[in-house]
Amino acid sequence: MPGSLNTTAMARLLGPWNTGAAPAYRELADVVRLLVMDGRIPLDVALPSERALSATLGVSRTTVTAAYASLREQGFLSGGQGSRGRTGIPHRTVPVSGPGLAVPDGILDLAYASLPATGEVVHRAFADALTDLPALLPGFGYDAIGLPSLREAIADRYTAAGIPTTAAQILVTSGAQHALNIILRTLAGRQQKVLVEHPTYPNALDAIRASGSRTVPVPMPPNTERGTRRDTRFGEESGEELGEELGEDPAAGAGWDIDSMVAAMRHQRPGMAYLVPDFHNPTGRIMSNLQRRRLVREAAGTGTVLVVDETLRELNLDAVNTSPLAAFSPAVVTIGSLSKSHWAGLRTGWIRAEEDLISRFVQARTTMDLGGPVVEQLAAARLVRAFTEPLQVRLDELRRNREALLGLLAEHLPEWHVERPRGGLTAWCRMPTASSTALTVVAPDFGLRLAAGPRFGVGGAFEHFMRVPYTLAPAQLETAVLALRDAQSRLDASPQLRRTLKAPNEPAAVA
Repeated sequence: MPGSLNTTAMARLLGPWNTGAAPAYRELADVVRLLVMDGRIPLDVALPSERALSATLGVSRTTVTAAYASLREQGFLSGGQGSRGRTGIPHRTVPVSGPGLAVPDGILDLAYASLPATGEVVHRAFADALTDLPALLPGFGYDAIGLPSLREAIADRYTAAGIPTTAAQILVTSGAQHALNIILRTLAGRQQKVLVEHPTYPNALDAIRASGSRTVPVPMPPNTERGTRRDTRFGEESGEELGEELGEDPAAGAGWDIDSMVAAMRHQRPGMAYLVPDFHNPTGRIMSNLQRRRLVREAAGTGTVLVVDETLRELNLDAVNTSPLAAFSPAVVTIGSLSKSHWAGLRTGWIRAEEDLISRFVQARTTMDLGGPVVEQLAAARLVRAFTEPLQVRLDELRRNREALLGLLAEHLPEWHVERPRGGLTAWCRMPTASSTALTVVAPDFGLRLAAGPRFGVGGAFEHFMRVPYTLAPAQLETAVLALRDAQSRLDASPQLRRTLKAPNEPAAVA
């Protein structure tokens, strides 16, 4: 049965919440929101009644009533006034409007790193797909492995990239997340170990947890971008000099601690590793060929299957020259998608692997669904065949957005340390205080929706970090950064919102 929180425990959790930096009801609501988001107050727990809490805290009942009303309005508390509302996390239920980047309530959404469709190209692909559809209508429409035309188009792209591939090595999925769930169901499972970079893509962490697997996080070293001066805060050598010593492409970052990854594989023996070596989400780093080669070699020695997420690989803003990880070993399993390069609404992804693994993936897939939508696959086949058609325009747009964001952050939040991404869609920012969750709590008051740093890790890590996408146009980015600045200023004036959070990058237990 869901529990309840008594007034004594509530007061202890709140601590010295009333600092006078804002109206008392707002300070109370802010701290309760933070406690819920930080997990200090569990979900589906009944909070004390307004009367009881006001008596314990020594404030008017009006203050508690207003605070609870604010929490209900924002989705952190259920029930009506006078009832004992239960805690919850608000869900995004409103559809996006306009270009797909601002929700109807006027809030700019920086929690999602997605782009609007490459309009004319995607529209034309669907129009052409409808002309192809009649030929398939006599069939049943079920195809658990994917339409042959799409699998052949994907295989041809890998072959052109130097990785000989046949259609039999491709399984079409309903997006990259669907692909990962199929792989986890096949290769991992209850109490098995999955190695991940730390930080990493939060939806992948969710999928690993849901599969019952145990996460083995391997920290990524901070601020290892190339071409920068020595950063005395982290004690790093010049990335440019390191690249020359290793004989690597100077544009490819050294942002992975391969020694630690190798040690984890040798000692933990994970069955699989989920990696994003190409414009890593959230840092935007790219793994060098030397690092890829060593990783593949060591994984073979420990029996760890490398599962590589390449959904961001085509968003190569700095024209960095690296080979796909599968070029170094046929045992690598690759996840691809059209979501970032073309449009997330396509819901078309794929898995590339050896044929025997594809057969196992198909068997696992049929316990989840019996195939993807036919029209979407017909459109996707045309988009894959003409993959580069919209890409240059998209890359130019993203380069402009990236430079706008980096300039705005340097101007308005100079105390934030921002790692320059090589590609992808996001910048990973180190904040001066461990206040990422707190900033996420107050940001909606300033017209922003954010994803807190701990969403990208395990064990509560990354409270010093915030991921900021550059998927908005420069004018919207300016509005967003000014709002970030104002939210940060309010947070600086409200230290009670940060006091419950632990130090950044606190080592998480490795199961």
